[in-house]
Amino acid sequence: MKFYNTLTGKKEEFKPLKKKFAGFYTCGPTVYDSAHLGNLRTYIFEDVLKRALIFNNYRIKHVMNITDVGHLTSDADEGEDKMTKALRREGKPLTMEAMKELADFYAKKFKKDIAELNILPPDIWCSASKHVKAQINLIKRLENGGYAYSTSDGVYFNVVKFKNYGKLARLRRLDDQNQPRVVNPEKKNPRDFALWKFNKKLGWKSPWGKGFPGWHIECSAMAMKYLGESFDIHCGGIDHIPVHHTNEIAQAEAATGKKFVNYWLHGNFLTLKGARMGKSKGNFLNLAEIKKKGFHPLDFRYLALTAHYRSPLLFSLNALKAAKIARQRLNNLFGNPARKPLKKQSFKFREAFSNAVNDDLNTPRALAVLWKNINFLNLGDFLWADRILGLGLDKIKKIKIPSEIAALAEKREEFRQKEKWKEADKLRQELASLGWLTEDLPAGPRLKKRII
Repeated sequence: MKFYNTLTGKKEEFKPLKKKFAGFYTCGPTVYDSAHLGNLRTYIFEDVLKRALIFNNYRIKHVMNITDVGHLTSDADEGEDKMTKALRREGKPLTMEAMKELADFYAKKFKKDIAELNILPPDIWCSASKHVKAQINLIKRLENGGYAYSTSDGVYFNVVKFKNYGKLARLRRLDDQNQPRVVNPEKKNPRDFALWKFNKKLGWKSPWGKGFPGWHIECSAMAMKYLGESFDIHCGGIDHIPVHHTNEIAQAEAATGKKFVNYWLHGNFLTLKGARMGKSKGNFLNLAEIKKKGFHPLDFRYLALTAHYRSPLLFSLNALKAAKIARQRLNNLFGNPARKPLKKQSFKFREAFSNAVNDDLNTPRALAVLWKNINFLNLGDFLWADRILGLGLDKIKKIKIPSEIAALAEKREEFRQKEKWKEADKLRQELASLGWLTEDLPAGPRLKKRII
């Protein structure tokens, strides 16, 4: 297997820390609202990665966080906590109890969304609010190492103290003041980031004062708790590269002196009308909205598979309609496969499909291989490929062909084998009059129910 590693900027063979075992962490939702389709595209890519690892006989330990505290409206540690803002939006009291209730509500919605998209759940769900002690302990380690300092509004990480800060995003010099970050005058450096933010009304007690852990510290603390101080793969959206994941690396490696993660994989944006789909821009759709428009969640999954995870994907209802048609056709073909499997063709298909998947999760190429070979595939081939695609073919019922129709089709095939074309054509017409179309394939004839 080969993956494009954001850290090195090149495609690399996957070499896990432990033989045939992959530990990986995926940045989960901030549960202050419903996930939109742009968010869900990232989770589909991560699901394909997980399925590909399992497909290649790796044992998996997959950890996903739920951010239910500490994620501010600005990545520059400015603005209001998103959970607090959501409480105001929904007219709820500003209490820890109300915050937990809100988080539980949207976490449940998120889990329902990924189930409908046939995304395999992580082995471990971990909420930031349930791991505050681990985050405090990590901040203490950073403070003892000379990486942390206090201001009037919180505790910050001093990026200049950490060698190679910004290596993931290939950031410019840290002393360059023309950087896209809001500068708190108390910060020692523009890119210093919050480890703990003070809040006298809400939050937890800490050695520095009551408040909340910073957004970045939760992922480092929880990832290391469940996967160790060094692990194989970390995933997320490309928007996490310059700030969130860059800061995760800095605080984790500053605390441990070890390499945090070996392979960083990032999914590109879903775009709508030329702009990134996002809540901040107000140009987004969620899964419930496309269901109201008559689409199945797996139509969106199919659409996501048509673009490589590292490429932008342009969303439109027309594109979703095309994905719906393709998925329905695939379902129909699975329900009524070719009669005689061709072992040689099946082997060539599986080899080409595997090569596409193992080449940095190239799902567009894998789909192209599938459609190129569609008329040669048997039930086993379909189900084998769907271990990666996750389109729920195992839930499709095989089309029932009445015995009298099957008998006519068998008789017609006998005539064809004896080159009695006139008699065979007569039976084709009879089948058509009864509502069944015949499709002659290299793997044998296939009957299709005519749609009137």
